[in-house]
Amino acid sequence: MGFAKLDPQMVVPTIRPIARSWERMPPTTHLIALGLFAGLLNSPAARPAELESGPLVQEFKLTLDSGRRVEAAGPLLSYERRESQTQWALSPLFSHTFDRGADVEEFDLAYPLLTYDRFGTEYRFQILQMFNFSGGQNQQENTQKRFALFPVYFQQRSRDPALNYTALFPLYGRLKNRLFRDDIRFVLFPLFGQSRKKDVVTDNYLYPFFHLRHGDALEGWQFWPLTGYEHKEGTQRPNRDGETETVGGHKKFFALWPVFFNQHLGLGTENPEHDQALLPLYSYQRSPRRDSTTFPWPFGLTVTEERGKKYHEVGAPWPLIVFARGEGKTANRVWPLFSHAKTPILESDFFLWPLYKYNRAHAPPLDRERTRVLFFLYSDLIEKNEATGTALQRTDLWPLFTARRDHDGRERLQLIAPLEPLLPNNKSVERNYSPLWSLWRSEKNAKTGASSQSFLWNLYRREVTSQTRKCSLLFGLFQYQSGPEGQRLRMLYVPVVRTRKPPAARPES
Repeated sequence: MGFAKLDPQMVVPTIRPIARSWERMPPTTHLIALGLFAGLLNSPAARPAELESGPLVQEFKLTLDSGRRVEAAGPLLSYERRESQTQWALSPLFSHTFDRGADVEEFDLAYPLLTYDRFGTEYRFQILQMFNFSGGQNQQENTQKRFALFPVYFQQRSRDPALNYTALFPLYGRLKNRLFRDDIRFVLFPLFGQSRKKDVVTDNYLYPFFHLRHGDALEGWQFWPLTGYEHKEGTQRPNRDGETETVGGHKKFFALWPVFFNQHLGLGTENPEHDQALLPLYSYQRSPRRDSTTFPWPFGLTVTEERGKKYHEVGAPWPLIVFARGEGKTANRVWPLFSHAKTPILESDFFLWPLYKYNRAHAPPLDRERTRVLFFLYSDLIEKNEATGTALQRTDLWPLFTARRDHDGRERLQLIAPLEPLLPNNKSVERNYSPLWSLWRSEKNAKTGASSQSFLWNLYRREVTSQTRKCSLLFGLFQYQSGPEGQRLRMLYVPVVRTRKPPAARPES
């Protein structure tokens, strides 16, 4: 079977039917199928609202969303259902999530070894990012199927033959819309390679030493690292509004790269720019909006006059020691001792870098602040929406804890977090690995008033809602629950105390 006829569905033929069959099973069948327990009835009418069978299996309501979760064998097996979404996992081996409402599906096997993701008709399957399939209907409504065995073989098949390509690197092939290029061709690379980006075509011979380049009013050549020259005339083109705009031209020349270069940019525009450098002696930039001079380069005296952004900056040596004054920027930096820099939108500070670092971006209605200590050792992020008055906050102290609160007021705290601070908001890490090492979990829902705490995989668990209180110890060996119907105490799973509240008295007629 040739590569040209490979179908992604042939590589993962079992993922979707197994996952869908599993989703149709009740939560109890999931656990029985894995040999963890038996006898749990799935009908809500045939079993209590929540089940606790020691460390074997526990079921409880979700705190941050509407739904239920079943956990078995401590942190190893879980099943979760919320609204239109179902999720099951055998941590850390695999997990599967399916959202019927959004038509989204995710499957992980020994993440990040193997993943399968689907959104509507678009899908992607990969093994260590070296072997991957992807396809589906794109925004232009073209159905495409891609296959890659990186970095040797690449192919794409589409209903539009103009979008098809095949490449066997480095022998022969063609790529389209990859590696930041619209089109790439090569034969016995690096002997010959051709790339196109918009209207600019570059022919490479013995890459990267010699190339010829041509395009719309553009011609150039390069014999690297000895010398090279490129020239483009200014042109006109219509913009998105249908008006004519100027595309600046340029002249670029270098000799003994990177020792000397001289270039003129933005020719024909309101802000033509001249850059020149003879390294390591000097470099300078001249334009109507900005002048900058450095000598010697790169760690010498740098003087910048930013007329467009209205500030004056001196660095000696730049970028280690920098001072700037003006409407557009104020800065005082002596690296690594201290720094304070501020523009109309951005603000940053550090002290004994990287011991302490602070960044802020304020562009109404967004106000984003982040404080860090030793990169990721400690991080505190706050994002405010000034239009709605809500805020998102995430705090991490690696590897001890991670805590977050979203714009809806939902809070979550997890003790022991070796990966979460390094890979924030990574759903696969949260599904496959977080249950294993989260010794303490605390959740609170500001809208519903519900909260829950769990220690050592539900060895101790406490749940509170607006009407009920529940406490469980030693995986449910001791339980206490109170609510509108009364109070209940169980020891060794046997009810020992049960009280009922008397019905409300009827008003006399």
